[in-house]
Amino acid sequence: MDIKEKIEEIVEKIKSDKDIAAKFKNEPIKTIESLIGIDLPDDQIEKIIDGVKAKIDLDDLSDKLGGIGSKLGGLFGKK
Repeated sequence: MDIKEKIEEIVEKIKSDKDIAAKFKNEPIKTIESLIGIDLPDDQIEKIIDGVKAKIDLDDLSDKLGGIGSKLGGLFGKK
């Protein structure tokens, strides 16, 4: 199992389904196990949960910044 690939898949499912997002917020371990279809030890699931949360936070930050990066690049002569 490629963990990075699984994290990407899980993030997409969470972002596209409000019910899954709510379940993940309330019961992340059970939600991840149901999404990947494998019962892993909690320490391994926790690593996946941390990766998913980090990816979601990074994506949200990127969305919130929107075009700011391109505007800042313009200050330095970059487009």
